[in-house]
Amino acid sequence: MAGTLSSNIMENDTKTPPSSTSDKTSFAYISARDRWPIILTGAIDDVHKAVSETTEAAKREEGKRIVEDLAKLKYELQHDRKITPLPDDGQPDIAGYNKELEQLGNPSWFNVPWLYAECYLYRRVATSFSLSKEWKSYDIFARQKMSTFRSSRPAVLELAARYHELITQMGKKDTKAEAEVDEAEKILFMEMCEICLWGNATDLSLLTSLTYEDIQKLQGSEARKASEKNIIINDLEAAYDVLKKAKKEGKKERRVDIVLDNAGFELYVDLILAGFLLSAGLATNIILHPKSIPWFVSDVLPGDFAALLNALVSPQAFYSTPSEDEKNAGKAPEPLSQAEIDELSFLFREWSGFYAEGQLLLRPNGFWTEGGSYWRLPTSDPRLHEDLKESQLVIFKGDLNYRKLTGDAMWDPTTPFTKAIGPLGPGSGINILALRTCKADVVVGLKPGLDEELRAMEGGGGDTGARKWAWNGKWAVVSFSSGK
Repeated sequence: MAGTLSSNIMENDTKTPPSSTSDKTSFAYISARDRWPIILTGAIDDVHKAVSETTEAAKREEGKRIVEDLAKLKYELQHDRKITPLPDDGQPDIAGYNKELEQLGNPSWFNVPWLYAECYLYRRVATSFSLSKEWKSYDIFARQKMSTFRSSRPAVLELAARYHELITQMGKKDTKAEAEVDEAEKILFMEMCEICLWGNATDLSLLTSLTYEDIQKLQGSEARKASEKNIIINDLEAAYDVLKKAKKEGKKERRVDIVLDNAGFELYVDLILAGFLLSAGLATNIILHPKSIPWFVSDVLPGDFAALLNALVSPQAFYSTPSEDEKNAGKAPEPLSQAEIDELSFLFREWSGFYAEGQLLLRPNGFWTEGGSYWRLPTSDPRLHEDLKESQLVIFKGDLNYRKLTGDAMWDPTTPFTKAIGPLGPGSGINILALRTCKADVVVGLKPGLDEELRAMEGGGGDTGARKWAWNGKWAVVSFSSGK
């Protein structure tokens, strides 16, 4: 805690009740009952596997103890035991976690605010490793993260080729009329953000053909409309206007921050967006905010950034070496063509160039893995709060960041986003853009009647009292708040 640990850690939180694991109609309950045990089982299997691969006796003994720790945690969760204080691993956030646990009245797993319990779960797993000697920097989710990036190969290659073409086009834009360039740039900004929003490798129909003329024809195109119909709030234009205005005013330093979500393909797409913003001059530098401990399975750690660049620097080895499953099935992946290698090498040169010039920075901070919501930012980490005010735009990626921005509270869905983010809303000095596919109950900023409409659709929850439409990632919100 960079700030002081106040007597009541929750005093700056929203007074709207939080989503709780005790609510059987909520995704919080399903998450705690069904998802968390599966995640812990996966973690146990991963360490078990790593233990069997190590030849060092001390490391093996310690690994077995970690497996026992994780199994104990899984048992406590499944038997609805009281949540126990975190063991002190010397990190400054432990005091905050334990203080909050006490203020919640020492709850059990199925009667606790969902956000706190889920953060506690990953923080507790992290202590099993940080308190060890041999496993300190081990990431139980690393194998999984890289294998999903490897399985996104077709999308990775397709985006690399399109990005290369785009950057080449942008180099020639001096020959175009300014209005034409502006219009194309705006459409590209929106398409890049939408690919970042969905963050999965399935729908790249957006970035079709990348000549400026084609992009403008695309504007009213069916592809765009189809992809946008599931974005139920779309404030991308407001965010673009902020960046464009700063550029027009000739501000020398124009920074964009991205509070990252998942590693692998999603981080790759975030870097594509970052590269585009820098190349288009919509930003002069980009700061990426990863987590500092393994978090919510697939969140980006600094090591994931390095792993991604390593894959790009020797893509043939990364994509053509058979995985264990492929070996067992007697299959080998198709080698990359020279053209594909060249496209990925271009990306590597671009991104490592930005990184070398200090235009692309990685800045982890312990605040992102604290147990509470971002309503606490001004008091919990005033330095980070002040730093984010220096940014033109802070982009928060993914569902968890959205839950933290809104306090994961049971807001009426028509509550304005600017109100639901409390101290980070208007007047905060921070412009915020949340890119979020809905995977939790909390949702704000909807037009009156829309929640009811979505509930009435097939699988939407109907009259069960559950907002099931918001659980499956099919719908998305892109919400902007002007804090300056």
